[in-house]
Amino acid sequence: MEMDPGQARGILVENSSCILLDVRELKERTLCFIEGSLHVPLSSLPEQLTALNPETPIISYCHHGIRSLAAVRMLRAKGFDKVSSMRGGIDLWAIEIDPSLTRY
Repeated sequence: MEMDPGQARGILVENSSCILLDVRELKERTLCFIEGSLHVPLSSLPEQLTALNPETPIISYCHHGIRSLAAVRMLRAKGFDKVSSMRGGIDLWAIEIDPSLTRY
């Protein structure tokens, strides 16, 4: 259900069909985001489910990993079996993978 940023990065490099789903609010995304991520705020996710394919692998992230876990639970309840949360969120990604990202 969870993976660390290094594992997420490896999956994204190996599987170009994997979606990196940013579930933070727009105000947060304007501060920083991971290149190539799809932005669907957690508050809008229920209305956006039809735009996502349940067969496509998804890695969700937020600021620290709490909302992304909520997104995983929501998606799994709707039949999305290939979904995981990135532990530590974009903050840990900035520490471990891309220190050029703004930390907030």
